[in-house]
Amino acid sequence: MSIRRGLFLGRFQPYHNGHHAVIEQIASEVDELIIGIGSAQWSHSFDNPFTAGERVLMVRRAIKHLPITTYVLPIEDIQRNSLYVAHIKTIVPPFSVVYSNNPLIRRLFEEEGIPVRRTEMVERELYWGVEIRRRMVNGEPWEQLVPPAVTEVLREINGLERLRQVTASDAVVPQDLRGGGSA
Repeated sequence: MSIRRGLFLGRFQPYHNGHHAVIEQIASEVDELIIGIGSAQWSHSFDNPFTAGERVLMVRRAIKHLPITTYVLPIEDIQRNSLYVAHIKTIVPPFSVVYSNNPLIRRLFEEEGIPVRRTEMVERELYWGVEIRRRMVNGEPWEQLVPPAVTEVLREINGLERLRQVTASDAVVPQDLRGGGSA
């Protein structure tokens, strides 16, 4: 009997309930699941505030209940789409199916003859990394949008403070633009 191993890629900045619902669905379809942490080389910015290691920790803790074998591996971007699939294959265990809704990812894997399955988007306007990070920066409620394990990791790494610091501006506004200057 051959093992059906799937690959799911994401940046997980942070890992949220939308990711969680998709991964639970995929886990019901495969024997093993590889979760690739994309853009692994980026951190400390609004778009990518958390390190690859921190994201691995978020995902591992959030999915520890899954009844299948999982691999959570960082994957750096290579900026050469024609080589992307080969790059992925050098980093992760062999896989037989990819799960993605991203048009470029779908195209690249399909061109290599690898089946790609769509995933169901769960409340995309709410479970979206940009929206969660925006809420975090602005002090709005966000904890209900991520699994409790992710909230714990973010507290451990002081992620909220980091996100606020890396999005703060160091720009000095000239006196005359603040309304107190002389004309």
